[in-house]
Amino acid sequence: MAAGRSVRTVKRQSSRYIYGNTVRKAEAWPQPSRQPEAPVRKKQVSRQVRKNRRQALHMNRAYVVFLALSAVLALTACIWYLQIRAELTSRSENIGQMQQELAQLNEENTSRYNSIIDSVNLEDVKNRAINELGMVPAGTDQIVTYQNPVGDYIKQYAQIPESGMLAQSETTENSR
Repeated sequence: MAAGRSVRTVKRQSSRYIYGNTVRKAEAWPQPSRQPEAPVRKKQVSRQVRKNRRQALHMNRAYVVFLALSAVLALTACIWYLQIRAELTSRSENIGQMQQELAQLNEENTSRYNSIIDSVNLEDVKNRAINELGMVPAGTDQIVTYQNPVGDYIKQYAQIPESGMLAQSETTENSR
């Protein structure tokens, strides 16, 4: 070995690791000592144990039928599960296609609605009503204001009288 170089040897389970950067000469490894093994002696097993082992290896007809039915039942359950999963996948794909179609129809509907709204010009409608149809704007004496105490809109089934009262009781008519 070279002087001034450190060499560490670590022994682990009959293998040697050498740390360092120099090449070592091949050394002869000592052969592990072999001790003669003791002959394996077979253990004597009683007659009852042997009989029990033979019965455990033997399958009777009822057990075989039970195993066969269990296997068929498990196979049926697996096939049923796979069919349900395939149907679920198919329906999911169908829902996805329908959602895309709905989005496309909504977009088309919105664009058509916007084009219709853009095509209507209120000034043109007013000019046509006044010039071609002979309509005149309402005067201030023709406008009746109605206060709705309940909601945002009303359904008008008849004309609102000029007095602004929709109904009168007989007692108020007599007092006039």
